[in-house]
Amino acid sequence: MADILTLAVDCGGGGIKAAVLDSSGTAHAAPVRVPTPYPLPPELLVDTIAKIATDLPAAGRVTVGMPGMIRSGVVVHTPHYITRSGPRSRVDPALLDAWHSFDMRAAVAGRLNLPALVLNDAEVHGAGVVAASGLELVITLGTGLGTAMFHGGRIAPHLEWSHAPVRRSLTYDQYIGEPERRRLGDGLWSRRVVTVVDGLRPVFHWDRLYLGGGNARRITPSALARLGDDVVIVPNSAALVGGARAWDLLPAQ
Repeated sequence: MADILTLAVDCGGGGIKAAVLDSSGTAHAAPVRVPTPYPLPPELLVDTIAKIATDLPAAGRVTVGMPGMIRSGVVVHTPHYITRSGPRSRVDPALLDAWHSFDMRAAVAGRLNLPALVLNDAEVHGAGVVAASGLELVITLGTGLGTAMFHGGRIAPHLEWSHAPVRRSLTYDQYIGEPERRRLGDGLWSRRVVTVVDGLRPVFHWDRLYLGGGNARRITPSALARLGDDVVIVPNSAALVGGARAWDLLPAQ
């Protein structure tokens, strides 16, 4: 039986990346990246994904990872795409309405005429790295903070605890997101990452924690030494590799 190729699309706050991969995670062409356009109604994101697909080899299915709370391919809430000009800008009420309960999976499947899977972006990222053993937590460090949890290799129900307060009315997202990294510098920001990990360890009692996303590589060596043997830094490329593997790690029905 021929290997099914997957179009994996990683939708971020600043850019949209895509690649076509086989089941082993090998890319069949160089990945494509375009800036995330704003304002971004749902139809424009679907159009952008379709345009990217024309520049890549034909695939048999598509996986889309996007920020926010996604349930069964339907957008419950997405933080960046409801804004007028991108992360941390003002929320547009019209976009808020447009994205709420938008069936992204149906829209992508219909536009590309392919079976589609739409998940939170951290869940897709995690699918590329988890060992499918025990409780595994994934934290992605980028524009904000993304999270996903896997138990026995299955995707657990998504929790947007990145928006919960961590200190002085700051959310986790604001506490270690990209604006704070730029303000503090990598050294002080890395100390905050250690504080977050130490605070979450007694809450989750994970078997393994994976730190990924574009900013994971910015954690300083001294901070890495404090994180513990149960914490692993993983490459940002997992966000695309996970697009192929996610089909085998779906939640139990």
